[in-house]
Amino acid sequence: MAELDAANCIIHAGDIDTPSIADAVRMLGETYMVRGNNDMDWAKELPASISATIEGVRFFIVHNRKDVPRHLSEVDVVIYGHSHKYFSEVIDGVLYLNPGSCGKRRFNLELTMGRMTVDGGQYQYEKVIIPHD
Repeated sequence: MAELDAANCIIHAGDIDTPSIADAVRMLGETYMVRGNNDMDWAKELPASISATIEGVRFFIVHNRKDVPRHLSEVDVVIYGHSHKYFSEVIDGVLYLNPGSCGKRRFNLELTMGRMTVDGGQYQYEKVIIPHD
């Protein structure tokens, strides 16, 4: 997928499905990946959450939004998954972004992912709809 080939890094919020998919994503470059509730024993090596700073933007990555600490500080963007449905909102200056699902289609939802440009502590993001049959 050209979108992924052009990325400097990839953030995956879980429900990866198989080790081969995780390996394929890692082959694309720098990867931040957490395990999801549908990931099996192979994914125990993956963290439940990740805090990372990328180009000056502070991220917290977790599978389920319910697992975001209540008093999360020093964060600009929270990326989460679980529902497989794209959603974004800003709360108290923090972007909460669920990029949706770009793998197997679930729950009759559109296939989506997020594309984010990060530079000098600033970010811009957009929803990317993935065509499917």
